[in-house]
Amino acid sequence: MHISPKSLLVSIYYPVVAIIGIPANLAVILILSRRRCGLSKYMICYLVSMAVTDLMVMVIAVGINRITVVYFPSSLLFITPMCSLRIVLIYVAVDSSVWITVAFTFDRFMAICCQKLKIKYCTEKMAVRVIGIVCILTCIKNTFLYFVYEPLYILNNVPWFCVLKLMFYSSPAWVAYDLIRSILMPCLPFLLILLLNALTIRHIITANRARRRLQANSTGENKSDPEMKKRKRSMVLLFAISGSFILSYLLFFVMILYIRIAKVNYFSGSGSSGSTFNLEEGAYMLQYLCSCVNPFIYAGTMSKFRAELKNGLKLPVKLIVKIVNFRKVINPT
Repeated sequence: MHISPKSLLVSIYYPVVAIIGIPANLAVILILSRRRCGLSKYMICYLVSMAVTDLMVMVIAVGINRITVVYFPSSLLFITPMCSLRIVLIYVAVDSSVWITVAFTFDRFMAICCQKLKIKYCTEKMAVRVIGIVCILTCIKNTFLYFVYEPLYILNNVPWFCVLKLMFYSSPAWVAYDLIRSILMPCLPFLLILLLNALTIRHIITANRARRRLQANSTGENKSDPEMKKRKRSMVLLFAISGSFILSYLLFFVMILYIRIAKVNYFSGSGSSGSTFNLEEGAYMLQYLCSCVNPFIYAGTMSKFRAELKNGLKLPVKLIVKIVNFRKVINPT
């Protein structure tokens, strides 16, 4: 049986992403939950919640959905009710991950650019509220998707697979709902993150210039500023996460615009040309890749996170050594 290079790439790509992304996000949750990385409590709330939603994306969207499609195409997960539920859960996980990233970016914007509001907004209690509201709203928004699918065919009174009902394209209510969904994900998050990062960068540049001038006027020479170095390190994490999101979702953003302009059917891939399908598949591949990149960003930008990760990796080795030594003591021969 001939397997196309595209199918081979997909069948290899998603298992690799899952194998890397699931343990990586689990490690982030465990390490950050111990609160030994030198981060504030409310920042840990955002980063842990991002790791949890990214883990959901890895498990549901990549593991259960994509890998199952490739290797188990006739499983019970493709019965229409399960198929519809699976699609809803995928969009809930992806939307929650995206909007928590937006919330984290806004939190950093408030902490840097709005000093008067920082004390009120940048707290652990507010972070928990924002994360809870985001998760509830994304659940409500995507629940309606459960009712827009119908079986592709019925075999022995069992409905199989999911295709969009025709009313999704003809009913004004569903057309409006679909338009709102497209605006809320990914158009608005993409533009908000770009805007917030642009404003943050401008504020940092202006503040740094003013600080250098004040320091030069007070000391007569331009010395290294510990505060500026600390601020720079904290910004690396924000811009790395935001930059990863922008790069990963750029193609998805272009895909949504193209679908809107060309009026192409999507979700199920029905009615799509080869080029449209390739664009859609490439966008999803980059989108899911974003959910396994953040752990590597933390490891690359936070020295304390790297130290905790190294300690965690050493634990199994130490445990094996202890077991071996214990067995030698019990049975010296």
